[in-house]
Amino acid sequence: MTALTLKTEEFLLNLGPQHPSTHGVFRILLTLDGETVVKAVPIPGYLHRGIEKLAESRTYTQVIPYTDRLDYLAGMLMNWGYVMAVEKLLDVEVPERAEYIRVIVGELARIASHLVATGAYAADIGGLTGFIYTFRDREEIMDLFEMISGSRLTPSYMRIGGVAYDIPDGFIDKCRRFLDEFPRAIEEYNGLITGNEIFQARTKNVAVLPAAKAIDMSLSGPVLRASGVNFDLRKVRPYSVYDRFEFSVPLGSQGDCFDRYYVRILEMEQSAKIIRQALEQLPDGPVKGKVPKLIKPPAGEAYAEIESSKGIMGTYVVSDGSSRPYRVHFRRPSFINLGYLDEMLKGWKIADVIAILGSIDIVLGEVDA
Repeated sequence: MTALTLKTEEFLLNLGPQHPSTHGVFRILLTLDGETVVKAVPIPGYLHRGIEKLAESRTYTQVIPYTDRLDYLAGMLMNWGYVMAVEKLLDVEVPERAEYIRVIVGELARIASHLVATGAYAADIGGLTGFIYTFRDREEIMDLFEMISGSRLTPSYMRIGGVAYDIPDGFIDKCRRFLDEFPRAIEEYNGLITGNEIFQARTKNVAVLPAAKAIDMSLSGPVLRASGVNFDLRKVRPYSVYDRFEFSVPLGSQGDCFDRYYVRILEMEQSAKIIRQALEQLPDGPVKGKVPKLIKPPAGEAYAEIESSKGIMGTYVVSDGSSRPYRVHFRRPSFINLGYLDEMLKGWKIADVIAILGSIDIVLGEVDA
């Protein structure tokens, strides 16, 4: 008898751009052999709005609201990266109180972003309850942002030389109440998501990212640190007043989907620790430096970078001496972190694609700009 062979044929499958688990209008063209991924081509661009080009026809201050729309889950951090670059061009000194306020709202934004990442990832894996829990706690941070800026999602709170407004009455007390209650929330996430055996089966030893490869691909943020690489700008090249706070940098050991998830849980605890210290050390004084109403930096260029919730967010600004930037470019961590996605997906099943993409934690406003 001759053995029968089953002939199979590869086929293409579009995942997205409407699929909810692509976390926005993101498309992956999968080449499949049965349910196994043979090739994956990420296709971004469906949310491209030309923010960098729009900035060339706006004044320096008018660019700030556009940065909210990059990583709209951490708008405060996006504001911060941009104004730091312009402050370098102007050689402006930011008041100490404003620096502390920036740290407070920046770390609150990091927690808010990680809460979305945690809840959405749980929903991706099949646990909708985790999504509801994290959004419950994120609302507390949105309330704080509304108190201090008047807006919940797109604050436009940072200003060149400081911040828009000083801390309002009741903000510090409300923030401290949130910090007091937050450890209980972390315990709930760990009980509901982290320790869930189905969640662990779907994420542990899945899409392991070696540290050397993560470095070669210029990955950053929790994706990089989950592979065991101890690199956080707040520690390596401290900016603002981060050198005054005691905190640790959580690291993973395997570099798999589970580590990428869990590093964010640990980072939220450290952010809460930083905020508490900043509130205790908060000095008196002005919240805006000496900046002219019409900003015209001298001709030149400047680059500033911060540790955003997704990784290193860099802003490059070129001035020609006028009131509008000649050129603005953003180094967007979500976009760069997607660079290794095709290799991470190869050999895994369709169901694993959702788990792998969700572990990177992208936001399409920042990917497409």
